[in-house]
Amino acid sequence: MTKLSAISEVTTFTQEDKLRKDLLIFACAFMNLAVVLWLALYWFMGLHFPANIPLLYQLVSVASLVHFLKTKKFAVFRFIQFSLFLFTPFIMQWSIGNAVTSSGVMLWALLAPIGALVVSGWRDSIPWFIAYIVMTVISGLFDYYLASGSEAGMSMKTIGVFFALNFATMSSIVYFLVRHFVLEMDKIKNQLDQQHQLLAEEQKKSERVLLNVLPSSIAQRLKNHAGLIADGHADVTVMFADLVNFTQLTESLSPEQMVSLLNTIFSSFDELCEKYGVEKIKTIGDAYMVVGGLNREKANYTKDVADLALEMRQFVNDHPDLSRYRLGIHTGIATGPVVAGVIGTKRFIYDLWGDTVNVASRLTDEAVQDAIQVDRTTYNRIRHDYVFEPPATVHVKGKGEMIMYRLTSPLADDMHPFGSITSSRAAHI
Repeated sequence: MTKLSAISEVTTFTQEDKLRKDLLIFACAFMNLAVVLWLALYWFMGLHFPANIPLLYQLVSVASLVHFLKTKKFAVFRFIQFSLFLFTPFIMQWSIGNAVTSSGVMLWALLAPIGALVVSGWRDSIPWFIAYIVMTVISGLFDYYLASGSEAGMSMKTIGVFFALNFATMSSIVYFLVRHFVLEMDKIKNQLDQQHQLLAEEQKKSERVLLNVLPSSIAQRLKNHAGLIADGHADVTVMFADLVNFTQLTESLSPEQMVSLLNTIFSSFDELCEKYGVEKIKTIGDAYMVVGGLNREKANYTKDVADLALEMRQFVNDHPDLSRYRLGIHTGIATGPVVAGVIGTKRFIYDLWGDTVNVASRLTDEAVQDAIQVDRTTYNRIRHDYVFEPPATVHVKGKGEMIMYRLTSPLADDMHPFGSITSSRAAHI
């Protein structure tokens, strides 16, 4: 039977389809085994006429099975098998006598609606159940006119034996078919649960990847198929931090050393961004871009960006490996409106555009090592919290000369965790 079920499997079948086909094949096999036993019993008892009916049943059943295995036409095979299940027991009963003398052989016909229920679903089982009820009623009417047990040549002992056999065998077949169905459905459910778990794990991985590339709110919108993502932000604080002397250093480092060094620096910067609730936008070579105020979760995001700039400078100055390579950092900060959005379909990025971005980038380019330069808007917002050098002018492409301020340290220097960064490096700026 395992070989039969394997032959019946076609790659286009779903697991549930295969299970239903296997169940009908198993039912066909069980019924034919039972027919062999019944044929032997009928012939042993000398009842040659009724034995012709199960023999004909077996021939038609096997022929339909062979036809199905060759053509894969399951609907034809299913209809023939259900018809055999339904009509053969009643014909057997009428050939023997009545319900009593046939030992309740019509009970076998119940396999038709039960099989249809399991194999075809509850809707398709309704006609077969109605047909079973109609045949049962008709058989009851025929019992008034058909032969008795003695006329059929069967003693009451024989009738009793066949009653027991019919009920036991029929019950066993129904039980094992339903049991097989339940076991296979459990297997399918377990497989689906495993696939669902794997899918959930892959979804979590995808979410982590998205969150590493995009702000959480943007990642959620992408997951919800938001389409084009483009937002205007009236007020944010943008910062660029650029490593000093890194370009010259790359000429003396191996690729592994260079990437490892950048990873050390930018991974620490990432942790600092999380600490201050600031969004990292991207890295461009040895430059690092962040923005505060995208989600407006904190009112003092400009101060957070300034604190981040100070602590990033402290990290670069204090790290022994970076000091050994004589690396430094210079920073530019600007506050104002920007446009933010996601561009691209492959290796997409979330980026910012606008004068505010250009000003922050230009302030970075014009800054010397260890300098943190801010525009007038940023200065006016945080000037009571930090120490600034006197204003200076810087030329910004497309805007001409503009005022900038150099942030040196927090105002309450002795109470700030990194306020002592008014080092000799800063002094020569």
